[in-house]
Amino acid sequence: MAGFFLFVILFICVFLRNMFKYILKRILIFIPTLLVISLLTFLLSVSVPGDPVEQMLSSASENGGKNVLASEQAYIDKRKNLGLDLPVFYFSLSNKATPKNLHEIPKKLHRENLEVFINKYGNWNEINSYYQSVKQLEIAVSHIDKDSSNADALIAVKDNLYKLYINHDDATLTSAKKNIQKNIQIASLQSINAPFQNTVAAYTAMKTKATIWKNSIPSIHWYGSQNQYHQWITKFFKGDFGISYQDQRPVKTVIWDALRWTLMLSLISMFITYLISIPLGVYSGAHKGSRFDKTTTTILFLLYSLPSFWVATLLIMFLGGGDFLGWFPAYGVGTDAIDDSMNIFQVAGVRMYYLFLPLVCFIYPSLAFISRQMRGAMINTLSQDYIRTARAKGLDEKTVLWKHAIKNSLLPIITLFASIFPLAISGAVTLEIIFSIPGMGKTVVEAIFSRNYPIVYTVVMFSAILTLVGNLVADILYALVDPRISFSKK
Repeated sequence: MAGFFLFVILFICVFLRNMFKYILKRILIFIPTLLVISLLTFLLSVSVPGDPVEQMLSSASENGGKNVLASEQAYIDKRKNLGLDLPVFYFSLSNKATPKNLHEIPKKLHRENLEVFINKYGNWNEINSYYQSVKQLEIAVSHIDKDSSNADALIAVKDNLYKLYINHDDATLTSAKKNIQKNIQIASLQSINAPFQNTVAAYTAMKTKATIWKNSIPSIHWYGSQNQYHQWITKFFKGDFGISYQDQRPVKTVIWDALRWTLMLSLISMFITYLISIPLGVYSGAHKGSRFDKTTTTILFLLYSLPSFWVATLLIMFLGGGDFLGWFPAYGVGTDAIDDSMNIFQVAGVRMYYLFLPLVCFIYPSLAFISRQMRGAMINTLSQDYIRTARAKGLDEKTVLWKHAIKNSLLPIITLFASIFPLAISGAVTLEIIFSIPGMGKTVVEAIFSRNYPIVYTVVMFSAILTLVGNLVADILYALVDPRISFSKK
């Protein structure tokens, strides 16, 4: 007996040693994989259209009147607070005409327009002089008091001034300058004539002093760790996922508020699904062709073919307070029905009352699919030679099923189990929207439509991490279930 226990202990030690070695190898593979995913995610985040700073300051005063300087400073401060005043990456590959500090230009539209000028003329000093002259002209315009005599002219000047910032077409710029010149003829606008002439002169110098040849000479600029990607990935792994563009709350707070509902639905539905589907699949596979098998197969195929959004709509109509039975709430999670006087069991009862219909829609498709997978795996396993050998030895059918057959039959289910991890955070978009559940699916959709990219990319990163973790867990479960799989094998 002592020898047997010693053997078991040695086996466990060897198994755990090999398992830890395997996990370490997988983690070492995870690191470059996550870095590649994070880099792709970051590149998408900086390439999407729109300006996040302008989005966050959309409620601020328009750039006009005496608010120009204040608005500009607010923009610069917010951009610096978000780390957007830093270069994008550790280095940049460009040409000799492109300056190293182009990222310091605050507004995205301005930078994009300046990049076109660089490719067109190649003389950064003259291009920057033109840009600065336009800014000085804008400041001069902002100091003019608007009255009945100059209101229309001042509006026209501001509109054409905006074109100088964002346009690079020569015909458009020439037309804008002519319109500004025409409206300056009003006596009260003569104060901006000098800065306007400086802008005209700077534009002429930019065109006449072109050094296009600089665009043909490659150049590499090194920025070190002071860049947006380094700051973003460092903060991410520290638990700082940025600020929501929509309400300026920490992304961590927004995601957690939504994730708890998605996790609650996912874990409860997962537990019930596996609790029912595995025994159901085992019994159907063991009694292939029986009346029970035919009946359950028909019912489960029918359930699997029904779209969840259609079933959800029917449940709301017939059971959720429609024209028929009002047994369950049609939407929400019961927050208004809970007060501080309730204990934990009363709160759980209210939650389940509100979440019953969503749980039904979560469970039935997975139940039908997993039970069919389990049935097919069980039928295939029962046809193997070692099962026939076990029966030939006189083992009862219960022992054959639950001790010998079920382990190998679980392998396809383990594969499916690995995909649950990312689904647990992404949520069920359609069902969460139909039942007005503030989960991850609904949150991500709202974030996409509102261009709230920090939330979207945080979810993408977590989904990638959970996918890798799910595959690792599946591999470990494979080895635990199937003795033919060993961590020591290469």
